[in-house]
Amino acid sequence: MRKVLNFVNDNKKIIIVVILIIVLVGTIYFINKSQEDGNTKQTVTAQKSAAEVKLTGILSSIEGVGATDVMINEGENGILGVVIVCEGANNLMTRNDILNAVSTALNIDKKIIAIYSMNN
Repeated sequence: MRKVLNFVNDNKKIIIVVILIIVLVGTIYFINKSQEDGNTKQTVTAQKSAAEVKLTGILSSIEGVGATDVMINEGENGILGVVIVCEGANNLMTRNDILNAVSTALNIDKKIIAIYSMNN
């Protein structure tokens, strides 16, 4: 035990420098890790937006749908729900077409799709 204490007393400056280097490396690692996590979240958000844009384009091209807005709610285990607001939502045939198109395009149950009429 005495040898260890003597070693520490003799090499205080070296030990302090080594500890500071370890803290610096750890800090840099955690900063980089948090930036990577942030970039991953931005990529997922961009993908969601792309899916919403693509679905909006598909739905607006269906006869009778008209202007369309789409929101896809996603969780860790997939799509939790889809909200569609469009001009043609008052027509039952158009609503059915929308329901079938969204269910097929996203491979989801029709129960999690909500369709509303757009306010003109």
